Amino acid sequence: MPASGRKLKILHVFRAPLGGLFRHVYDVVDGQIARGHSVGIIAETRKHGAYPEGLLAKLQPKLKLGLTRIPISRHVGIRDISAIRHVTSRIIETDADVAHGHGAKGGAFVRLAATGHRAIRAYTPHGGSLLYLPGTLASKFYVTIERMLMPRTDLFLFESDFVSSLYRQKVGIPKGVVRVVCNGVGPDEFQPVAPIAGATDLLFIGELRPIKGVDVLLEAIAELRRKGLPLTATIVGDGPSRVALQEHAKRLALDDLVNFRLPMPARQAFAHGRLMVVPSRGESLPYIVLEVAAAQLPLIATRTGGIPEIFGPQSDL
Repeated sequence: MPASGRKLKILHVFRAPLGGLFRHVYDVVDGQIARGHSVGIIAETRKHGAYPEGLLAKLQPKLKLGLTRIPISRHVGIRDISAIRHVTSRIIETDADVAHGHGAKGGAFVRLAATGHRAIRAYTPHGGSLLYLPGTLASKFYVTIERMLMPRTDLFLFESDFVSSLYRQKVGIPKGVVRVVCNGVGPDEFQPVAPIAGATDLLFIGELRPIKGVDVLLEAIAELRRKGLPLTATIVGDGPSRVALQEHAKRLALDDLVNFRLPMPARQAFAHGRLMVVPSRGESLPYIVLEVAAAQLPLIATRTGGIPEIFGPQSDL
């Protein structure tokens, strides 16, 4: 491991600049740059809206090792070969001290690409492939890959005790150095956010995919309406399930109660609702819960993943 205080060259590799994973990478990269390290980013080519692209553009001038965008699919595919080659070439070109992969794809690329190079191979799972239901084909497939890649990992940086425990339970005892460094928010986020005129009763913020449980939220709103309680809701986010969720809302005749908004800064989004709902089927240690708590917005959340860690002994409340 590098000596303490040494300035490092660090490459971060991940798929999509979306959600909590991207917030985590952004915070880590920004902090490393502030400490004098040279940092670079490799992410997928596909654009994910004005807000995340704006954050990347804000970081880019400070990235001494550059920002490169390459085609990366969510699932395993033939284009992964060219992605691994690109990551390999960037590690060699920059003579990186650390190659840090985030999520299943970023973690796999780094650990396959850095073979034979002196770079420390770091991996942060962020839940991801570990959250598939046990016994399913997808779970077995990704757990097998994780076991194959474990010996290639020098440093495991888990962002919650939950994911650290889940990795041990599903994959095995990590062979490298293990640290748990929890997600967090800054002092400027501990200010209340007042609702705007026309704010809805409920609010969801996050990536629109099945694990986030937005379909359950829509069905609950429909059921409450049938019981005489027509609650309004704003859903802020984007993702692979966006169109399907909009169609689901139409089938439930919720057009007059539910509106969909594209991603925006969390504190800006908080003003669009009076009660935050996190209906996730699975989570690691979600930033949105930390941000909501800091903004003093009322919250209803499922008891899943690392969410109870955030509230500690008060989680039962």
